[in-house]
Amino acid sequence: MAILRFRVYFDEDETIYRDVAVRHTHHFSDLHQQILKAYEFDNKHAATFYRSNDNWQRGREITLEKYDKDYKAEPLLMAETLIASEISMPNQKFIYTYDFNRNWSFMVELIGVSNDENPKISYPTTVRKEGIGPSQYGTKSILGDRFMDVEEKYDLSAGEEGFGEEGEDDGDSGMDADEGGEEDITGQDDF
Repeated sequence: MAILRFRVYFDEDETIYRDVAVRHTHHFSDLHQQILKAYEFDNKHAATFYRSNDNWQRGREITLEKYDKDYKAEPLLMAETLIASEISMPNQKFIYTYDFNRNWSFMVELIGVSNDENPKISYPTTVRKEGIGPSQYGTKSILGDRFMDVEEKYDLSAGEEGFGEEGEDDGDSGMDADEGGEEDITGQDDF
C-alpha cells in the first residue's frame, strides 16, 4: 500500500511546517484531521482544500461540507474524495484553509511516495515537526502553558508597583549636577 508524505507549511512562515504521512486510500477528511492535530488546532471550524499548481494558484475545491456560497465548479467533499484520486503530479500541491473567519492558510505539498508501510505506525500520522506553530486562539511560546504560571507567580501585570515606563523621570534623580553621574553606592562617608 502506498504511503504519501506531505509537507504542510504555515502560509505566513515557510520555516514552520509539519510532515504528515497518509495512505493513498485515505480521504481528504483524514488529511484534514491530521493537519489539525499536527498544528494543535481544534476541529470546530469550516475547512477546505484547493487543488493547486507550482505557482500556488487555487483550483477546484475539496470542502468539508458544501458551504452557502457561489462556486465556479461544484466542490468535491473531503469525506468522499480519496487523496490518491487528486494526485496528478509527483509534487502535487494543495492549499488548505481552515476557519474562514481567521483564515488560517497552509500550503500542502507531496514530498514523497513510498511502498514501504511501517507496521508500527498508525496512519495518518505526523512524522516531523519543524518550528513553533501558530496558536489558534492566542499566544504560544516555547514555555507553552507554563508561561501563565510564571506570569501569575510573579504578577507581571503592567502598571503594578515597581514597573514603570523606560526612561520615566520623576524629577528627582538623586544626583547633583556636579557629581558627573557618579553615585556613592556604599552609603558610607568619605574617609
